[in-house]
Amino acid sequence: MRCPRNLHPAFFLLLLICFLPLAQGQQAQSQQQEGDLPADEIIQVLQENPDVLQEAKAQIASQLQARGYPVTEKDITDQRLFDEIRSDERVRHVMSEALKQRGFGTEGAEAPAQGQTPETTAGGAKEGQAPAQRATRPTPGPSTGTAQQGKAAVAPSRAGGRQPGRGAAIGQYTLGDLPAVRDLYTQAINPPTVLERFGAALFRNSVETAEKSPQKAPADIPVGPDYIVGPGDELVVQYWGRTAQRLQLTVDREGRVLLPEAGSLIVAGRTLRETEQNIQRLLARQFRDITVDVTLGKLRTVRVYVVGDVKNPGAYDISSLSTALSALIAAGGPTETGSYRTVRHFRGKKLMEEVDLYELMLQGVTSAQVHIESGDSILVPTVGPQVTVTGSVRRPAIYEVRSERSLDQVLDLAGGVPVTGELNNVKVERVEAHVRKQMLNVNLPDAGPAAVQEAFRRLEIRDGDIVTVAPILPYINQAVYLQGHVFRPGKYPYSKGLKVTDVISSFSALLPEPADRAEIVRLHPPDYTPAVIGFNLREVLEKPATAPLLEPFDTIRVFGRYENDAPKVAIYGEVTRPGEYPLTDHMTAAQLVRMAGGFKRGAFRDSAELTSYEVLNGSRVDLDHRTVAIARAMAGEPDTDVLLKPGDVLTISMIGGWTDIGGAVNVVGEILHPGRYGIQPGEKLSAVLKRAGGLTQDAYTYGAILDRAQVREFSARNRDEMIAKLMEGNIATARTSSTTVNRQNQELVNRLRQIQPSGRMVIHISPDIAKWENTPADVDVRPGDSIFIPKQPNFVMVAGQVYSSSAITFSKGKSAGWYLAQAGGPTSTANKKDIFVIRANGTVVGRNTSEWWSGGVTSTILQPGDTIYVPDKVQGGSAIFKNVSQSVQILSGAAVAASVIRTF
Repeated sequence: MRCPRNLHPAFFLLLLICFLPLAQGQQAQSQQQEGDLPADEIIQVLQENPDVLQEAKAQIASQLQARGYPVTEKDITDQRLFDEIRSDERVRHVMSEALKQRGFGTEGAEAPAQGQTPETTAGGAKEGQAPAQRATRPTPGPSTGTAQQGKAAVAPSRAGGRQPGRGAAIGQYTLGDLPAVRDLYTQAINPPTVLERFGAALFRNSVETAEKSPQKAPADIPVGPDYIVGPGDELVVQYWGRTAQRLQLTVDREGRVLLPEAGSLIVAGRTLRETEQNIQRLLARQFRDITVDVTLGKLRTVRVYVVGDVKNPGAYDISSLSTALSALIAAGGPTETGSYRTVRHFRGKKLMEEVDLYELMLQGVTSAQVHIESGDSILVPTVGPQVTVTGSVRRPAIYEVRSERSLDQVLDLAGGVPVTGELNNVKVERVEAHVRKQMLNVNLPDAGPAAVQEAFRRLEIRDGDIVTVAPILPYINQAVYLQGHVFRPGKYPYSKGLKVTDVISSFSALLPEPADRAEIVRLHPPDYTPAVIGFNLREVLEKPATAPLLEPFDTIRVFGRYENDAPKVAIYGEVTRPGEYPLTDHMTAAQLVRMAGGFKRGAFRDSAELTSYEVLNGSRVDLDHRTVAIARAMAGEPDTDVLLKPGDVLTISMIGGWTDIGGAVNVVGEILHPGRYGIQPGEKLSAVLKRAGGLTQDAYTYGAILDRAQVREFSARNRDEMIAKLMEGNIATARTSSTTVNRQNQELVNRLRQIQPSGRMVIHISPDIAKWENTPADVDVRPGDSIFIPKQPNFVMVAGQVYSSSAITFSKGKSAGWYLAQAGGPTSTANKKDIFVIRANGTVVGRNTSEWWSGGVTSTILQPGDTIYVPDKVQGGSAIFKNVSQSVQILSGAAVAASVIRTF
């Protein structure tokens, strides 16, 4: 796989594949794969695990640098990587699979049982098992031994064969987050790459460029005086002096051009300089004292035959200025079995030149200098001996060798060995012709680079050899690491006698509020078994002589005071910032109140409740409640404040009746003095109306509306429950119901969502306030209530499935059936059995509420402002659907009635 030079989005997937080799060459899928982690979850894993994110950037950058591209980790920004994960499903699939291989993507994943492959446990949840809510750091697998003297009984093996970076073993390792462990687990192997023949990109990119932007006309190419003129060329002849003229002459098939007043002239086969001289002599016979200039207009095309091991052999018509390289590019270049080192240009049976394409690709010069003429042929023979060069070289690829016979010459073809390659570890895999394969080790002396180069010159390279240059060891064996609650975490040089205080010199090297406890995680050679050595950081910084000595690969871990089950206290109630706070030394209740921003205005300050816990006999917890004189403690009176313990909860109560302060109701409509009025707890509706000046003469108290927020919230919950029931019914019957039924269900859900919850309370009042004052009809008002007294209407509203929905003038003593007839009666889609009446006061008269002797809803005598609603006929559906549909129509009718009362 060849990584691209830039970071264009179209190439970003290739970068990721270079970094994350999935299943030895598995390519990313073009569609979202089942079980892939969501984009936000992948990004969250990378953000929570900077080591994995940094590893991704480092591997991408190193792959590109190894191929000679000037790309650094800074060029691959977090935002760029995250944007590609969100926008490209292929990138998301690659990243998801890579994270799963490292153990991410499952919550509390267990180690695979014996005989079970890792893919069955790390890939995702099993069938019937709920997927994980969030990707987390891998959970260590079960221990395979017992801990002795602070050391792990079994350390993970460093056997080869895993991909570079953090493999499956470190993913299940408890101390896998240690930088020293990560360095040691970074295997010194070359990442697997799919190599191609050196030079293949030249023709692939040339063909792609030609397809995207066709070449310009040959007239744009400058022509020298040695150009051979031939049939089809266009000559531009300009002469000036005593006379001036510009001529465009085309060389005919016989090789001649016709000059006006001068005759014809044979120019084919002559150079452009000779042609100009001949035209000058011919025109000088006709015109005296003139100067002639001859240039080429359009160039002729010539036919060339490209044969042999090329991708598209055949005859090509190309510019007469073309060379063998131009013809080869037009034919798509050599095939996998075609030679890049020996391209032959024939003219008839004469070999005109032999072109080595490596000269162009490695030195920037080409030996293809002879221009093609019609009938020429370009032959690409079979490829010669080939050598594969891989590993830590600048251009790993498959090279065709010609005169190169030694190892140093082959390495020069590959760009040489960078500083990250180990010259003393070069392996050659050789094929003994037609017999077997064998592995050769290059025995190199320890006498310096000159001796190494001499050894490379002596080693002969043969056809089929695979040369692998191993990288140097990826870790530094003379380093220690600093991690945790410090300003400058990272890697530090080691020298004999190094102490903790040489790395952490003072408290200024630590973040604020460090813990006294710190530890050294030591990896004991030769198998690097871990052990933890604890020490008191404060004592070490105060007495540097007691500082522990360090050894290579040691990791110093510094903790914050509030890490790992840190002591906390909580404060709730009437303070500015309630919540949990870290417990500092000698913290008191008054200090906690100040830390929480102090009291709110409604706080009861005489006393506060403090809840503490105590562990009894190590088996149970006993809670203790006591009262603290918090106001006196805040004032600094002695013996009033209390020290806090971990887990204490301080509660600041509210002054009684504080929530009633600022309560008001809104009174509008037919009131003498409409407006917003403050109320006191328990105040009645009659008292508020009296304070507002009483009712006007046009007030219609039968239709009065009292709107309450609590009722509106209850209606909203009721509506949401009906929507949930309907949706559950839709899901249960989606596969068995018809398309019409499913559409009908969805329409009902949409209609239900559009209904605004009503907060109307049904009240029974009259214009004479004294008659119902202090009776059960005189309800209490609450803060936020809205009272609307409408004018007396003179109509009855008919709505729903009738032929003419309208307001009909009120006629005293008329029934609902009479008004229904005035509106044309129910339509064919109406549900005549469930017609209902919504009174102006908010009550509903339906089929189940009218008396048996009254003759039904249509016999109900109506009052001004009443509304008759004719519902739709429900077609099919489940019982839940029918019940919800009936409720929806009642709610719709009530909304219409309330709107009519408020509007008219």
